[in-house]
Amino acid sequence: MSSDDDKYQRLFEAIAPQSKLLRAWPLKGGISAEMTALEIERPDRQVSRLIVRRPGDSVLKRNPRAAEDEFKLLQMTRSLGLATQTPYYLDQSGAIFPAPYLVIEYIDGQPEFSIAHIDDAAQQLATHLARIHSADHSKHDLSFLPAPPRGFIDRFGERPAIVNSSLDEGRIRDTLEAAWPFPQRNAPALLHGDFWPGNILWRDGQLAAVIDWEDATLGDPLTDLAISRLDMLWIFGLDAMRSFTQQYISMMAIDYSNLPYWHLCAALRLVRLAGANLAEWAAFFVPFGRPDITEQTIREQYRFFVDQAFEQLAIREP
Repeated sequence: MSSDDDKYQRLFEAIAPQSKLLRAWPLKGGISAEMTALEIERPDRQVSRLIVRRPGDSVLKRNPRAAEDEFKLLQMTRSLGLATQTPYYLDQSGAIFPAPYLVIEYIDGQPEFSIAHIDDAAQQLATHLARIHSADHSKHDLSFLPAPPRGFIDRFGERPAIVNSSLDEGRIRDTLEAAWPFPQRNAPALLHGDFWPGNILWRDGQLAAVIDWEDATLGDPLTDLAISRLDMLWIFGLDAMRSFTQQYISMMAIDYSNLPYWHLCAALRLVRLAGANLAEWAAFFVPFGRPDITEQTIREQYRFFVDQAFEQLAIREP
């Protein structure tokens, strides 16, 4: 037994005495946390799977309470009936692993980037996002969630010496900076922060879970909607984005007048995350059967998205 296996065995002896570790394997995809799936046999011979989630050094440096906060947030989302993983155990003692970690439910599902019935999937995604945004969190203490940055630079970073002109970064920054902060027209809602297809688990055509809540906060629901619309567009296409949006709007009676600005925020977010590495982003989708997603198609869909936002903002000008 390896040293890590020994640690996992000790962990489950603390959680469920007499449990036996059958196997452990790393889960790929996350960059903010190290995740290991464990298969254990309980004293009653029942076999179950769990996940040990260990926030990365960069996350803990930014928020030393990251494991505790995620544990509390998952407790809340489960109590609100949202499709999230059940949190089982939180350890901040350093007795087994040096940094805090949590143990959460293993859900039998996987992200899907090639979906046959895309309209149905888009409507499921919109329905779940609307459920997150409309969840009544008033009876829960969410003071531990980070507040959205108020200042423009805090939110979007310093303007680089050389802006990404191919992604219209300079024009986007100029427009957002002139309008920031946007008028508060919607009540603060629970936000996932990164509601994109890579954070959705599917099983048998049904949405099984929304995962990776480390960017959760309270804020304008249009923040999430804009990010999701852009990602839906360049991954699944215009019709899927429109179906997703129509379903969401049918369920959420909120003020959408600032959506074009949030579209530009989502675009600037992509610039900061991907920048000149769009080819690497495209390569990520090849093993998922999507060689049709290329740097060129991402740029084309991005350009359409940004142009639409600027056109909508121009229309409202006197």
